[in-house]
Amino acid sequence: MTVWDRPEPPARPVPLDRERIVAAAIALADEGGLEAVSLRKVAARLNAGPMRLYGYISAKQELFDLMTDEVYAEILPEERPCEWREALRVLAHRTRRAALRHEWLADLLGGRPSLGPNGLAVTEAKLAALHGLADIDTVLRAVETVSSYATGAIRREIASRRAERATGLSERDWQRASGAHVTRMLATGRFPALASAVHDGADVDAETTFATGLEWVLDAVAARLTRPPA
Repeated sequence: MTVWDRPEPPARPVPLDRERIVAAAIALADEGGLEAVSLRKVAARLNAGPMRLYGYISAKQELFDLMTDEVYAEILPEERPCEWREALRVLAHRTRRAALRHEWLADLLGGRPSLGPNGLAVTEAKLAALHGLADIDTVLRAVETVSSYATGAIRREIASRRAERATGLSERDWQRASGAHVTRMLATGRFPALASAVHDGADVDAETTFATGLEWVLDAVAARLTRPPA
């Protein structure tokens, strides 16, 4: 039985329910990451005994599942675009923005599918965007491909933000600090392709990088959808 199927215990003098528990856990995670979340800390924030939480949640992984599903509600747009490409684009960008608000989400993306109502609704929206445009296996692979790109790009961006906080150096500051070493290495001539990228490549922000890569992935999906059957 999943956490969503299990009924909550009766109310007691100190009000407690899964909604309050999940809200407290998300607040802790937003402040200090997933490592800051434990049933004991959540209970303390709610002024409740830790053992009371086990009536609602049997393990920390269930708590993470509930937290993830709560944030998935932020990903679903109020109005869903009719055109498949725009629908997948909107979901990808909303996933990125949700992860930037809740960085811990990046650590939970890409694992087992979310079985909560909001997670299932996001999956339904992705599949529905391509429904009828190709056979189901092609649709599944297309959705997986777009989701994998978004997850990887989001994790990379979050990792960069965390590194910036850990070192106290912005991306630009880090580049300046490592500039002399990179210059010496490129001068050896062993990395001509990298040298070209460093000297001639455009410097774009994270949002532009994400958007550009997403469009290329959607182009690939479009090509597959329009390919005649073998």
